[in-house]
Amino acid sequence: MTTLTTAEARDSLASAGTVHLPGDPGYDAARLPWNVTVDQRPAAVAEPADAAEVAAVVRAARAAGLRVAPQSTGHNAGPLAAHGLGDVVLLRTHRMRGVEIDPERRVARVLGGSLAIDVVEAAAAHGLAVLHGSSPDVGFAGLAVGGGTFLYGRKLGLASNSVIAVELVTADGELVRASATENADLFWAVRGGGGSFGVVTALEVRLFPLPDVQAGLMLWDASRARDVLRAWARWAPDAPEEITTTLRLLRVPPLPELPEFLRGRHALVIDGAVLGTDERAAEILAPLRALEPELDTFARVPATAVARLHMDPEGPTPAVSASTTIDVLPDAAVDSLLAASDRAPGLMVIELRQLGGAMGRTAEGSGALGELPGQFLAYAVAVAPTPEDAPRGHEEATAVMTALAPWATGRQYLSFTETAVDPSTGYDPDAWARLQAIRATVDPDRVFAANHPVA
Repeated sequence: MTTLTTAEARDSLASAGTVHLPGDPGYDAARLPWNVTVDQRPAAVAEPADAAEVAAVVRAARAAGLRVAPQSTGHNAGPLAAHGLGDVVLLRTHRMRGVEIDPERRVARVLGGSLAIDVVEAAAAHGLAVLHGSSPDVGFAGLAVGGGTFLYGRKLGLASNSVIAVELVTADGELVRASATENADLFWAVRGGGGSFGVVTALEVRLFPLPDVQAGLMLWDASRARDVLRAWARWAPDAPEEITTTLRLLRVPPLPELPEFLRGRHALVIDGAVLGTDERAAEILAPLRALEPELDTFARVPATAVARLHMDPEGPTPAVSASTTIDVLPDAAVDSLLAASDRAPGLMVIELRQLGGAMGRTAEGSGALGELPGQFLAYAVAVAPTPEDAPRGHEEATAVMTALAPWATGRQYLSFTETAVDPSTGYDPDAWARLQAIRATVDPDRVFAANHPVA
């Protein structure tokens, strides 16, 4: 940990724009992540307004003997805080928001602090869609450098592989551009390798001609969970790539702001999107409709509607979770999952995301996370409104993953891993070795701190 005094640190960072130190009036608000169960206490918090101020922060932090941790919203802040922030300047990028669309090239230029919904709405104005996650208010840059998967993934792949250029500030405080033809190793590493390589100030991402899609959800009472989950698990691995779905077991509190069909329910929900005609969608959805859902909202909707289809909470939220990737999900795995769910009444959501398709193949020119292993991504989350709730919720979420362990791939999807783990488990061995070599070249002094660092 640095031994700099507050006065010395303030002097060193004075040229770096808006900076908050411990004891400053704005420090506590500035250090607060989206996941408010995480108590971030960095040496300083910087809030740069543009790339030049980002570079100033990095140079000033190095001069002060401090490291730098880029962070947009702080959805996955837990591992970063767990590594210790006493010698770290937390660089929050939220003031750097903006999206420019080139409709002819079908490309968006996205500033580093933009939210996913910013990009979705800007692209939609031109009849285009972007690969995004399930949360509208997650930072788009963090989503893109971490992988990025949701309801277009089995057809169009991971969001990180739709990135065509990145502008970032490196460890020496220089702004560089990385693409297939410029700083190619850095470009490979930052697409899936996380925040160990620099501060993303902007990125260019490929868009797709999807003004509208067939999307929606189906709902069953939890009493149907075993039959529906078994049927979905058999259908999902070989389903056509035009469809991507997510299955969730939900325990929903009776909150007035929730939709009436969910309020106070214990239910099973499958949401998804089909990239095809209405006729093709009806054909693909027929096996799920044969399970007789009590609610079926699938219809042609604007692409913007998909951003909130999953109903992820927006705004600061106290949550704890656990996740794993699953190779196969036979009936025995379903039974084990449901038994673990019954023993975990504090969990609000147990989720299985359908993988495979384009997400399971290494695309030409892909980045460090070329594909996701397995057929399913499992995720369990509990809301933890008080500090006492967090350990219990995390224990229940972990127990669900333990119940699925016999069918797990052994690989982690680090964007859904909200505790500190061995980050090499997020990659195949060759990719991990290459990431380490690139980190040693571009940041030999380990200036950058990340939630899942490349050591």
